[in-house]
Amino acid sequence: MDDRAWGTKNNDLPDFNFLTSSLRCLFMKPPFTLGVVGHFGVAVRNPKQSAQWFQRVLGLRKEFEFEDGVAVGNENVTIVLFKGRPSPETIGHMSFHLPDMATLRKALAYLKKHDVDLEDPGDEIGPEAPGSPHMGLWLHDLDGYRWELSVEGGK
Repeated sequence: MDDRAWGTKNNDLPDFNFLTSSLRCLFMKPPFTLGVVGHFGVAVRNPKQSAQWFQRVLGLRKEFEFEDGVAVGNENVTIVLFKGRPSPETIGHMSFHLPDMATLRKALAYLKKHDVDLEDPGDEIGPEAPGSPHMGLWLHDLDGYRWELSVEGGK
């Protein structure tokens, strides 16, 4: 193993220049802040069919089409659906915030009416994690990707 990885030269005293520059990198703040999600892409079996699902179920609009794909979105996010082998286990889930619990309950009723694959049938709305003040519900799209609708603070 390269001794530089340990901040030493030939197992002697620590290389303080290396350690100082490493510590400086740890405490440097990037000169930017991430904003609203611009877009992200997921592989789906049938982009046009998936786009219709996202439009009907989550109220997104078709933004544009491209070879082997469709982009859907709103003013907050664009989801690029491209033809490929779905891999829902690679994301875990993606969460979208709703403004309040009344809206989350309306969303639940709407999703049930449209026979969307919901987790925890009968007790769909719950804490995001044990002890969390945030409340949410989870659903799956046509390709098995997991989506969350949540309310920060559960109010």
